[in-house]
Amino acid sequence: MSGPRLSLRGVARAFGAKPVLTHVDLDVAPGESLVIIGGSGTGKSVLLKCVLGLVRPDSGSIRLDGTELVGLRGAALDRERARFGMLFQGGALFDSLPVWRNVTFALTRGRVRDGAAMRARAVEVLAKVGLEPAVADLKPAALSGGMLKRVALARAIAAAPDILFFDEPTTGLDPIRAALINDLIREQVRSMGATAVTITHDMASARTIADRVAMLHAGRIIWSGPPAALADSGNPHVDQFVHGRAEGPLASG
Repeated sequence: MSGPRLSLRGVARAFGAKPVLTHVDLDVAPGESLVIIGGSGTGKSVLLKCVLGLVRPDSGSIRLDGTELVGLRGAALDRERARFGMLFQGGALFDSLPVWRNVTFALTRGRVRDGAAMRARAVEVLAKVGLEPAVADLKPAALSGGMLKRVALARAIAAAPDILFFDEPTTGLDPIRAALINDLIREQVRSMGATAVTITHDMASARTIADRVAMLHAGRIIWSGPPAALADSGNPHVDQFVHGRAEGPLASG
């Protein structure tokens, strides 16, 4: 199919009197890895929730391969969500379930069925993120922070989704483990041929994961370009953010 995999036009969302997204226009091509950067409170997570159908925009259009997502409910929304894989910021694993059931949750919809086959599938996917088969039987409480992230990544890719979403994938990790997660995300996105959308404030993640970077500020996308252009973007907001400077247009909000 020609055209963007994901297309946003005029997406706006306010909470009470506070506008968070004012007019977001954004296209993501099939197979592209897009990273959205921006400071805390700029609306990155709200934008992601709008795409996932967890928050309804006040106005605007969100299309997946031409299908309008805004306003979908029930079975129609579930069908489109089945094409998504998601790595949540905190991992969001189910503490009461062993790792293998967490990894295969999207395949079973949480039901206990085909246990041997599902565990085998989990072991196969865990290997892709560098985890041993024995991890499949552990509970999340027994995992380190880096292992939790890798299990969460395994869950995101287990159903071979068309489009992957990553919410601050390296939050809480030291630089070495963060680099490992970045490399694993890039490797899996490439090997699957999936489209990926990542939100982060971590510039190392952006440079590793992205084919293209977009900056969200004041409720809009104010710049987009390849990672190589970040250091010399010509945009003062991007320049201040990328170089971590205290002075600049972002200082005044």
